[in-house]
Amino acid sequence: MMWIPKYIILAVITFILSGCSSSVSKTDHSSRYKMKHDAAPLRAPTTLEMQDAVVSQVVKSASAGRPYTVLGKNYTPMLDETGYTEEGIASWYGRKFHGYHTSNGEIYDMFAMTAAHKTLPLPSFVRVTNTENGKSVIVRVNDRGPFHDDRIIDLSYAAAYKLGYYNHGTAKVKLEAITLEDSPTRPSYIQVAAGSTLENIEALAFRLRQQYQLPTSIVESDTLYRLRLGPIKDAEQAQQVLEKLKQNQFQNAFLLYSEQAL
Repeated sequence: MMWIPKYIILAVITFILSGCSSSVSKTDHSSRYKMKHDAAPLRAPTTLEMQDAVVSQVVKSASAGRPYTVLGKNYTPMLDETGYTEEGIASWYGRKFHGYHTSNGEIYDMFAMTAAHKTLPLPSFVRVTNTENGKSVIVRVNDRGPFHDDRIIDLSYAAAYKLGYYNHGTAKVKLEAITLEDSPTRPSYIQVAAGSTLENIEALAFRLRQQYQLPTSIVESDTLYRLRLGPIKDAEQAQQVLEKLKQNQFQNAFLLYSEQAL
């Protein structure tokens, strides 16, 4: 029998054990998230982040529309959300899930106006109203959950913040599905640029009025003059104009749904 030094035997055993440990960690689904428990972000959402989700034409996810099972319970997603309404308890989710994929393949952003629902088509849009204080928000449903029998929707942190229950954990809410046909019509504005010299902003406003055939407004705030295009009643047109502006020299242009300065 061939003699093998002890230090070689120890090295082989260590290698095998480390390999087992590695394979276990890869198959342990609880290790998907870096945080063990969910938590609120380290800052409050901005005014821009708390604007309602824009209801738009969407393509429903086929994979997220299939029946599924979680914790031994079966769920069958709706084919059409038209007319859906429900009342119950809402919760929210934050840092633990931030940056991970949602059920329809998007990336979860705790500062975006999104939500998780067990059976609504993905994506879809829902108005959520806090029945205790009357505050409401429109969110884009792009995830599955919450898988608790006593909760009907899981909102992003920003949405929960806007509804005023981010520091309570849950709230009584009313859900109302919104489709493109019944979405509230609201004019859009595009903030194009800001500067400290009024003459330059006025010259730019004149050029953009001629180019896009849209009205402009200049808002003064904090010694800055902010140039905006609008109002634009058609949401699709507003998005197209925004994309054209970004393709040119206005990469920092963004949509607004109010004439108020932010």
